[in-house]
This record gives sequence, structure tokens and C-alpha cells, in this order.
Amino acid sequence: MSAARVRVLLQPGYVLHRRPYRDSSLLLELLSPQFGRVGLVARGARQAKSRLHGVLQPFRPLLLSWSGGGELATLGAAETDGPVPWLDGRALMGGLYLNELLVRLLHRFDPHPGLYAVYHATVQALGEPQAALEPILRRFEKQLLEEIGYGLVLAHDADHGRPIEAQRLYVYHLLHGPVPVQGGACEGEALILRGQSLLDLARGEFQDENSLREAKRLTRAALTEQLGGRPLVSRRLFNARHQVF
Repeated sequence: MSAARVRVLLQPGYVLHRRPYRDSSLLLELLSPQFGRVGLVARGARQAKSRLHGVLQPFRPLLLSWSGGGELATLGAAETDGPVPWLDGRALMGGLYLNELLVRLLHRFDPHPGLYAVYHATVQALGEPQAALEPILRRFEKQLLEEIGYGLVLAHDADHGRPIEAQRLYVYHLLHGPVPVQGGACEGEALILRGQSLLDLARGEFQDENSLREAKRLTRAALTEQLGGRPLVSRRLFNARHQVF
């Protein structure tokens, strides 16, 4: 979708990132289903008397109106659209990690309505009491890679198209897919995974800690490839204590 001058009314969206701009305004990165990632200026939003003050928070489902063109449009109005999940501790860290991935990997004005629905469901899941953080993150990472055109091959081997066998070991080549390990261990390969782990990630349901750990190795390697090797700020800040990303 082009960045031509537009006037948008009541578009669902989430704030992915915000930072101060000039004396009283905010620069926002939004995710919306119809317009994808959008950059907006929220003029005067940091003033206590502004109708936008306190509304433009991450993880809050919103209805937004804006106008303008180019890389930055101007926010006209925003209101809460539905229940606001409460994210704190590990869940909050997980949410910030998701937001950074989206800002880094999505192009401006490239709509992904399916990904928006996945993000909305993921944020709601993170807000549930006792949310199982790691499975939630692994499912989102897999779906994000699919949406941006770099989906993982998880159901069949890359050389012959044979169904993945749970008990076999596979070498996963990021630009190709999984290949069965032949004749024992395969030295020098970074990604040797059980077939069961590949099948579990494909379903988004994990039988044990081994599956979760191996799924994490795979999605992390695939995302690092797409990020060009540049580290994520959220991962660097939070991994030292929690080891979840």
C-alpha cells in the first residue's frame, strides 16, 4: 500500500513503540490490519489536558483516526477498543519483545491482516493469569516468519518431501529446511533437531521441555537471519535474568 495522502477513520490498531517528540508530542509506530506498520505524530499528546494523554499505551486495543502522507501522518483521535490486558513481569517483557520484532521486520504500509489478528490474540494470551510464556512466544515467532514470507519447513524433509518422523534427527538449513541426519551425529551443524520438535512447532503444541528448547533454537536462528544479525534490545535487556527469548 502506498504512502499517498490519506484520511483514515476508526482504524483498529496497537501502539508498538512511542517516544517523545518536541516539547509535548509523541512519535508513534502503530500496527493496523489495513495499513500495516504506520508512523504517526500525536501532537500535544504528552500534555495532561490532552484527550490522548494516557490512551496511547502499548498493548491497549485502539480505534485510531489519522490523516496525511509520506512517512509520518498526523494522529487525529484515539480511543480504547475493548478490554485492556494487564501485562507485567515476564509477560510485559514478552510483549515488548513482540513489539520490537514487528517494528524491525515489517515494512511501512505493508498490510498483514492475518498477522494483526495473531498479534491481538497473542497480547490477550499474555494477559491471562499464569500465561505459559514460552509456548506463546514460539507460536508467534513461527506465524510472524510465515507472514513475512520466510515460513519454516516443519512437516516434511527438504530434500525428498517425506513426512517428518518424530524419532529421527534432522539438520535444519535455514535457507533450505530439515534434512535427515545420516549415520549418527553431524559435526559442525548448529541446528540438529528432533523430528518431534519440528512437529510440535508446526502444531504450536509442545510435548516437553526439549521440544520448547529446540523450537526456540530454530526460531531464534531464523529471526536472527532476517534481522541481519543485529541484536534485539529487548532480548539483550531481559535475557540475562529470564532466558525466555
